[in-house]
Amino acid sequence: MTVTPQGGPAPKPVRLDDLDERIVWELMRDARIPNAALAARLHVAPSTTHARVKALREAGIIRSSHVEIDYAALGLDVQGIVSVRLRAQARPQIKSYASKVIQLPNVLSVFFVGGTIDFLIHVACVSTAQLRDFVATELSMDPVVASTETNIVFDHLIGQEHLGSGGLAAMRGPIR
Repeated sequence: MTVTPQGGPAPKPVRLDDLDERIVWELMRDARIPNAALAARLHVAPSTTHARVKALREAGIIRSSHVEIDYAALGLDVQGIVSVRLRAQARPQIKSYASKVIQLPNVLSVFFVGGTIDFLIHVACVSTAQLRDFVATELSMDPVVASTETNIVFDHLIGQEHLGSGGLAAMRGPIR
């Protein structure tokens, strides 16, 4: 059985028809689109998109909607990606480490990855000094951590902001 990062069973793959895929695509492009506008864009009745979106949520395809934040406008001018490698003996604590780190105030995202590192941690800070202190005290000092490496983020482009009209089929298609 496959499990989610939260420890529950993973949702079973759901087969989507063309309309469901178009709805998901449009919501990926703009999760705030009003239902009436979504229906108009897809040339269907608003009741159809409403029912379909509800079904997609219940099936676990749409898990949430997000607001994209301009962290610099909030005084968090520095973002970093911190690579974290755990000690070999700490492998049993991978889930508990991720659960602890995601709750730290400066952490935006935690990615559990394969390869020579275990985690990529996206953080936002007010300065490079705060970033240095955060990595040194909150991440590196943890006894399960073997090493960290910090990269400063110069620019962050969000894929959904740049989605064209190719749809999910284009994402599944061959790379040209």
